[in-house]
Amino acid sequence: MNTPGLGHCGRVALVGRPNVGKSTLLNALLGTHLSIVSPKPQTTRHRILGVSTLAGGQIAFVDTPGLHRGARRALNRSLNRAVHAALGEVDLIAHVIEAGRWSDEDAAVYKAIAAERLPRVLVINKIDRQRDKSALLPFVARLSEEHSYVAVLYASALRGQGLDELRAQLLQRLPEGAPQFDVDDITDRSERFLAAEMVREQLMLRLGDELPYSTTVEIEQFSERADGLAEVHAVIWVEREGQRPIVIGDGGAMLKQVGSGARRAMERLFGRRVFLQTWVKVRAGWSDNEAELKRFGYTD
Repeated sequence: MNTPGLGHCGRVALVGRPNVGKSTLLNALLGTHLSIVSPKPQTTRHRILGVSTLAGGQIAFVDTPGLHRGARRALNRSLNRAVHAALGEVDLIAHVIEAGRWSDEDAAVYKAIAAERLPRVLVINKIDRQRDKSALLPFVARLSEEHSYVAVLYASALRGQGLDELRAQLLQRLPEGAPQFDVDDITDRSERFLAAEMVREQLMLRLGDELPYSTTVEIEQFSERADGLAEVHAVIWVEREGQRPIVIGDGGAMLKQVGSGARRAMERLFGRRVFLQTWVKVRAGWSDNEAELKRFGYTD
């Protein structure tokens, strides 16, 4: 056990509307691909904790699903509950928005976090997309006048801009104390959980606009062979029989692509070889069934 000494230590929630870049930002801050990412909104479905141990202390980032307005399906309501549960276990809230954009969804997120008795910072992400940086000045001035933040910080997760300053500013706003995690820890999630996420990431990247939201992944087996190989058996669940052949693809081509991409991602993250087998099965209406959501690990 190699635990760093006293310093500023605590948890920071990354909160924002869907598709604002929270997971990309988490991965950039950690320097590793922990939280899955795709261009589609609602990619993140779970709270993902990522640990960054620094010279002056330790930050445990909590990546949250995007807050949904008017959530009608049980899955969306579950994701909203996960966000509110995360806010109950952190020391600081980082409200992530996109440079130059403040939507009704961003306003709804602010309303939710303003109800918490926690300090909050505004993190303006995707600054690389803002060609005229001077245009940000009135935008930030208006937000600062109309909302209460202890700081406004800037970053480009994609380009790696502003990350050192962002970490430093967040760290100094955390309480002093002992770290919760070993210096080598990057998350509290199991490899079994992460394996399911790697498969789901490939589904989000490779399937059409709607189908990924009807899929979830369950790991039926995660074992270690004598030669150090990780053997993973994953079931991809869909909601309708007609969705199954789409995920499998012509001659199994789509399922092979998903499996190959997920296996490579697992090997990079786990640091060892992986043998992955995948199956596609049907579980009707799972995304709007509270009992099924609990079975698949969508809990608060």
